[in-house]
Amino acid sequence: METLISIKPLLAVLVSAIAAVLVMLSYKRPDLREGWSLGAGAIKFLIVISMTPAVLSGVVIQYTVFKILPGVELAFKVDGIGLLFATTSSFLWIITTVYSMGYMRTLKEHAQTRYYTCFAIALSSAMGVAFAGNLFTLFFFYEILSLCTLPLVIHNEAAKDWDAGRKYLLYLVGASSSILLGAIILTYTLTGTLEFNKAGMFAGLTATTFSGMGISTLLTVMYFMFLYGFAKAGLMPMHNWLPSAMVAPTPVSALLHAVAVVKVGAFCIVRLVTDVFGVSLMQDLSLGDYTAIIASITILVSSAYALTQDNLKMRLAYSTVSQLSYIVLGVALLTVSGITGGIIHIVNHAFTKITLFFCAGSIYVASHKTNISDMSGIARKMPWTIAAFTIGSLSIIGVPLFAGFITKWHLAIGTIETKSWMLLAVILTSSLLNVAYFAPVVYKAVFGAPPADGHEGVSEAPYKVLIPLLITAAGTVALGIFPDHFLNLIKVSIL
Repeated sequence: METLISIKPLLAVLVSAIAAVLVMLSYKRPDLREGWSLGAGAIKFLIVISMTPAVLSGVVIQYTVFKILPGVELAFKVDGIGLLFATTSSFLWIITTVYSMGYMRTLKEHAQTRYYTCFAIALSSAMGVAFAGNLFTLFFFYEILSLCTLPLVIHNEAAKDWDAGRKYLLYLVGASSSILLGAIILTYTLTGTLEFNKAGMFAGLTATTFSGMGISTLLTVMYFMFLYGFAKAGLMPMHNWLPSAMVAPTPVSALLHAVAVVKVGAFCIVRLVTDVFGVSLMQDLSLGDYTAIIASITILVSSAYALTQDNLKMRLAYSTVSQLSYIVLGVALLTVSGITGGIIHIVNHAFTKITLFFCAGSIYVASHKTNISDMSGIARKMPWTIAAFTIGSLSIIGVPLFAGFITKWHLAIGTIETKSWMLLAVILTSSLLNVAYFAPVVYKAVFGAPPADGHEGVSEAPYKVLIPLLITAAGTVALGIFPDHFLNLIKVSIL
C-alpha cells in the first residue's frame, strides 16, 4: 500500500485548536466568537475531504510530529476508517455550531465563550483520535477529550451537574489512566512499538512467556484491559456515566452522543480489534465471541432501561448505550460484513442520534418540556421537529431507506455468515425494543390529546435550531439510500 507524507492531518487537528484560542479572545463579541467556530469548522471539513481521493485510491497519508522513544511517536495516519470518522465529525461540528447559536442564545445560557472553546478543543481531540497512527497518539488525544468535555457536562453548575462531572471523571479518566494506560505499557514492553498494524501488533509472541504467565493468557487479560479502558464506548458495566451526563445542555448531549465522545470510544474499539490485536489473533483467542456476548448484553439491557424512561433525553441516552454496542458487536463478528456493519454505524448513528437530540432540544427551547408524558399532541405545534424525530426513530429501528437499515443489514449478514443465530436474534430483538421505546413517543406527539392549554404559546423553535435538525434528518435518509461513499472508505481499509 502506497504511503504519502502530508501535513494535512496535523492541520485538521490544529485548525479547531487555533479557533479555541480565537474564541476565547473574542469573548466580548459574540458574533465574532461564533464566526470563528463556523469558519474553523468549514476549513477543517475542507481539509478532511481533500484527503478523500488519495485514501480511496489506496494511499495511506502519514505525518510524524515528533519522536519520544523508539516506537513511541506523536504521529498521524489517515486510512479509510479514520477518514470516515473525521468526515462525519467535522461536518457535524458545523451543523452543531449553528444549532448551538440558536439554542444557547434563545435560552440566554451563561458561559457561552467557555462552551464554544471547549467544543473546539473537543473536535481537535476527536480528530487526533481519528488520525492517530499509534497507541500513544490515540491515548494522548483520548485523554484531552475527556478533560475538555468535563466543563461542558457541568455547564449549568448545579449540584446535580457537579455529581455528574465527578462520575464522568471517575469512569472516563479513571479507566483510561489506570487499566488503559497499563495495557499500553504492557503492549510496548512486549512489542517495542505502539504503531498500529493491520496484521496485529503481537505476531510472533505466541510461544513466549511473560513473568511466568502464558502469553495467550496475558494477551486475553490485556485485551479486556483495553476494552474496558475505553470506557467512552459505554459497554456495561462502564456505561453509567453516559446517562448521568444528560444534565448538560442539549447541544452538549448531541456532542457527547453523536459527534465526539462516545464515538471516540467505539472507534477506539474498532482500532483495538483491527489494528492492535488483528482478526487472526482475535479468532485464535476467541476474543470475538466474548466481546459479542458483552455487546449483546449491553444492547438488550440498555434497551430495556430506555423503555422505563419518561425523560426524553434519558431515553435517548440509554438508546445510545445500546446503539454503540452495535459497533462493537459488528467488529466482534470478525467477518467483512460484520466489521463493515459495525464501522458504518459510526456514521449512521451519528446522523441519526444527533437528529434525535436536536429534536429534544428544539422541543425544550419551544416549550421547556422534557418529559414524554408532557408532549401529547405537540406535533400540531411543532410538525417539522416531530417529522425529523420520526425519521430518526425509523433509522434506529432499521427501517429500509434510512441509515440504520444499512447497519442492521450488514450485521445480520455477518451473523448468518458465522452461523451466529443467537446474535441474529439479538439484532432482531433489539429492533423490536427500538420500536417499543420510540413508537410511543411519536404516537403520543402526533395522535395524543393536547393538554388543556393546547400547548399555548408553543411553536417551532428558531431557525438556527430548526434548520440543523432538518439537515441531519435529510442526511439520515441520504445515508440510507446512498451509502456507497462510506462503504468504499471501509472497503479500502479492511480488504
